[in-house]
Amino acid sequence: MNPSRRLILSLFVIAAAPAAPACGQAPRFAPVLQPFVDSRSLAGAVALVATKDRVLAVESVGFADIAAGRPMTDDAMFWIASMSKPITAAAVMVLVDEGTVSIDDPVEKYLPEFRGQMVAVYQDDTTRLLRQPRHPITVRNVLAHTSGLPFASSIEQPTLDGRSLEMATVSYALTPLLFEPDTKYLYSNAGINTAGRIVEVVSGMPFERFVEERLFRPLGMVDTTFWPDEDQLKRLAKSYRPKPDATTPSLEETPIRQLRLPLSDRAARHPMPAGGYFSTAADVGRFCRMLLGGGELDGRRVLSEQAVRQMTSRHTPAEIKEGYGLGFTVNGASFGHGGAHATNMTIDPNTGLATVWMVQHAGFPGNGGTAQGQFQQAATAAFARPE
Repeated sequence: MNPSRRLILSLFVIAAAPAAPACGQAPRFAPVLQPFVDSRSLAGAVALVATKDRVLAVESVGFADIAAGRPMTDDAMFWIASMSKPITAAAVMVLVDEGTVSIDDPVEKYLPEFRGQMVAVYQDDTTRLLRQPRHPITVRNVLAHTSGLPFASSIEQPTLDGRSLEMATVSYALTPLLFEPDTKYLYSNAGINTAGRIVEVVSGMPFERFVEERLFRPLGMVDTTFWPDEDQLKRLAKSYRPKPDATTPSLEETPIRQLRLPLSDRAARHPMPAGGYFSTAADVGRFCRMLLGGGELDGRRVLSEQAVRQMTSRHTPAEIKEGYGLGFTVNGASFGHGGAHATNMTIDPNTGLATVWMVQHAGFPGNGGTAQGQFQQAATAAFARPE
């Protein structure tokens, strides 16, 4: 097809895209979100709202593939990126519930390669000064981003999934800490991956198998995986970014640069507990419902209430501005996490609601970045229980 004709067709399809009703009800969020699609500030989205007992609404707008005119559907697959972190924290807390891991234990108890790790106190182009930290990093530290580990190690190039979890973790152990544990907050994929490696060593099984058996299968999360299969790849929403130098809001397709292709290649791609999962709104919604239910979903318990309280309580010191729990951003009573391509889950025990926002955007043109907030406002207005 002529490129100009394809562009005209794509723009026509965007403007004409219908907003699909969800759950047999009149759409509540699609009318709020459709103007963002019409203005080309948002490619497409799946928005879900749930309580601990049920899904209240799930609605899709826009497109999973603009050029192909493929509409967004409720079962679309998304790279959830750092929304993987709470899943990894939950896997650790399964072991805490069993008594085989304590969050106050030093990491070196489970991973001996961390013994003798040093902290950098000075560094320039020619000199690095190291000393022993006041205490070794703990499981709590790696889950709360207060360990001093960097975001990633030098070997995690050009993508973050090219090394086995064992090899990546050894590289973290050989990397000096950037600060004394517990004194600062530094968002660290390395820390969460280290927690994932602890799960492997303590459980005696690969991380992905442990999570599948102990979390995904009991929760009925059938579409969450590091390696999307052929069917799931057909449902994968494409990622977009603002088109450079465009005079009006405009989008262009962008790859997931942090991961190797093909995404289904289990030989070349390795599990990345800090940010490697793909999932759907329905699966993430089930995970959120379990948390709202204090560790239980549909009568099946996967975490203790105490474990959920620990995950969703602040663990960063009071003098640090960032509020982070164990795998979760904590903001007052609510908690949640976002992903690199703008996915998000937010759980608010006060309202009894969980919202799941699934998009694939490496930045938004125009006012597209406000779409999530407008969805959440509409969800609260429609479903929040009265005080």
